[in-house]
Amino acid sequence: SGVPVCLMHMQGEPRTMQENPEYGNVLEEVSAFLRQRSEACLEAGIKRNHIILDPGFGFGKSLQHNLTLLNELGQMSGLGYPLLVGISRKSMLGALLDGAPADKRVFASVSAAVLAWTKGAKIFRVHDVKATVDALAVCHALNN
Repeated sequence: SGVPVCLMHMQGEPRTMQENPEYGNVLEEVSAFLRQRSEACLEAGIKRNHIILDPGFGFGKSLQHNLTLLNELGQMSGLGYPLLVGISRKSMLGALLDGAPADKRVFASVSAAVLAWTKGAKIFRVHDVKATVDALAVCHALNN
């Protein structure tokens, strides 16, 4: 139909994905999955510029897995597709903030978006749009 697709990684099934996620190397495994799925999309006739990749923060990943992915996100940008990051108010941020509830994770969410931007993320799924847009506007201004 010519619409873009977003390919997201998830280990396991939604009901059980957080019970005990395990990876040998989370970055390599998530990258390999996204590479494989993007190749399948190309073979199915989806245009390269219609493919977006999402590492799936919080979907079958422990806190350490999520932190590793965020820290190494720049390596995923090497796959050649725009990266979408949906990290806003995630439980991983709550864990870093001593169990802060979702509505108290605004500053952490904006900080994570800025960090993801510095590592190549281009698209952000956020709850706090104005705060994130403002922070990224500063990043863009300083980068240009």
